[in-house]
Amino acid sequence: MFGTVWRWAGEFRTTGKNIGVPAWQITSELRNLCADCEAWIEHGTYPPDEIAVRFHHRLTVIHPFPNGNGRHARLMTDILLVHLLKQQLFSWGSGNLVNAGDCRQQYINALRAADRHEYKALLAFVRS
Repeated sequence: MFGTVWRWAGEFRTTGKNIGVPAWQITSELRNLCADCEAWIEHGTYPPDEIAVRFHHRLTVIHPFPNGNGRHARLMTDILLVHLLKQQLFSWGSGNLVNAGDCRQQYINALRAADRHEYKALLAFVRS
């Protein structure tokens, strides 16, 4: 992830994209996501894998950066899994998610199902 870093790395996008919340909502949506995730953990709202999957999905929906959002969301989800949920890392389909291919398409399809509040495919994918 940190091999070749863009000059704008770490800066939120300031323009609209075909996906993601409006740029002006990024900060508040990230704050809401973190508060929701904290409540899910505190109250045991979902099993650990589902907490991580819902966190990951919401972070990709927010789409805070011009590029690299999937990689960022997977890294943050891995940190959540290990450090807060005390779980093993996800395998993320055991394939290449950066380049176009079958594994990436399965991942995108699972994220699209999660857009419809159907998390089963994403839950299966992250441990496959």
